[in-house]
Formats: sequence, C-alpha cells, structure tokens
Amino acid sequence: MDDLIFIGDNSKMFRGFKQAMIKEFEIMDIGLMTYYLEVEIKQGEDEILVNQKKFAKEILNKFKMKDCAKVNTPVKCGVKMSKNDERVKINSTTFKSLVGSLRYLAYICPGILFAVGLVNRFIETPTMTHCKALKRILRYIKGTIDFGLFYEYYNSFELVGYSDSDWVGDMDDRKSITSFVFYMRDTTFTWSSKKQPIVTLSTCEAEYVATTICVCHSVWLKRLLKEL
Repeated sequence: MDDLIFIGDNSKMFRGFKQAMIKEFEIMDIGLMTYYLEVEIKQGEDEILVNQKKFAKEILNKFKMKDCAKVNTPVKCGVKMSKNDERVKINSTTFKSLVGSLRYLAYICPGILFAVGLVNRFIETPTMTHCKALKRILRYIKGTIDFGLFYEYYNSFELVGYSDSDWVGDMDDRKSITSFVFYMRDTTFTWSSKKQPIVTLSTCEAEYVATTICVCHSVWLKRLLKEL
C-alpha cells in the first residue's frame, strides 16, 4: 500500500484509505459502522453517540440483576477493602466472569472504572464483602444504562484534564490510586484509574505523583492531537 497518501481533509483521507484497502483485500463498503464488539455507535452528520446499552442489559440479565434497585454511585465514598475483610469465601468463577464483563464495559463507561479496578484486586480470593461491592456496580449500571459518550463536531476545542489520588487506596500493599480524566469540550475523551508504582508516605506526595502522571499524559495527548 505504498500509494496510500493522506492529504487534505478527513474525507480525502478516508477515501484514500478505502481505495488502498480495496486494492489489497477483497472487501466492500457497507456504510457507517453501527455496532462493533458490543459497542453501539450512532453517527449523525456532525455528531456521534457511543454506548454499550445492549451489553449492559445482557450483563444484568446474566447475573440476575435486571430488576435490582438503582444507586447513584458505583462505590461508597471512602470505601477501602482488603483481602482479609471476611473469611466467608464465594465462588471465584462467577466473580471472575462478572469482573471480566465489567472491565470491558468500563471502556465506554468511565464512571465505573475506579470501582471495577477496586474489586478486580480480589479476583482470586473474593469474599462476600467484595461480592456486595460488585453488586453495587451493577445497581449503578441499572440506573445509568441509557448513558453514553456524545461527541459533537467543533471547529475548535479545548482539552481539559483533572487528576486525583486516593491515598493508601490498597490496604494490602499500601499503594495509592491515581485517577485522571480528560475532556474535549463537554465529553470524556480519555480516562484512567490504577495503582501508583510506589508507596507514597503522605497525601501530598500521592497527589504529586497523580499530577505528574496526568501532566505526562496531557503532553502526549497534545502531541498526538497536533499530529492529527
């Protein structure tokens, strides 16, 4: 595909890409994408809506939570869990299956990312406490099942990011949690929530590490967007 050249506006780029692919492979253009790997996509002339409503309903049905009560948050404020919370163990196979489904759902639902990462730490030896936390995420999904990511076309935009940390978020290894989210206009663009690579000794240090990670990501995003 040496003759593939991207010049001009996006429409020329897409046409050039399709023509190059047609020369190399037996493919056909079936129009705008509407569904791909459990992700629903609704495309308009100047807007795109992305959600996983169908997949979320399948999760609720599979784990018998389709009629559960709704909650406003996926996890209780300030909650911290440990591997030694309870001695009553539960079926890890079902727990792993549900966590795996929620991890995939978190790619489109940034609101559950922190909560899913929290319960994912106990995937090998889950207890009833961890199971209750998992069910709360499902109850949150029940109340936000119609939510999605809505992107509109703008001639100009501003990239805005926020970062935070949860000091000693992991009670077992004493590591803190770094979370950040970036917006393009009013829509979530990219997000992350994971443990820091070091053990911080104060809330100030944990915040500093979180801010540093966020700034590094923002520099990379600015360079990527400039290239695009």
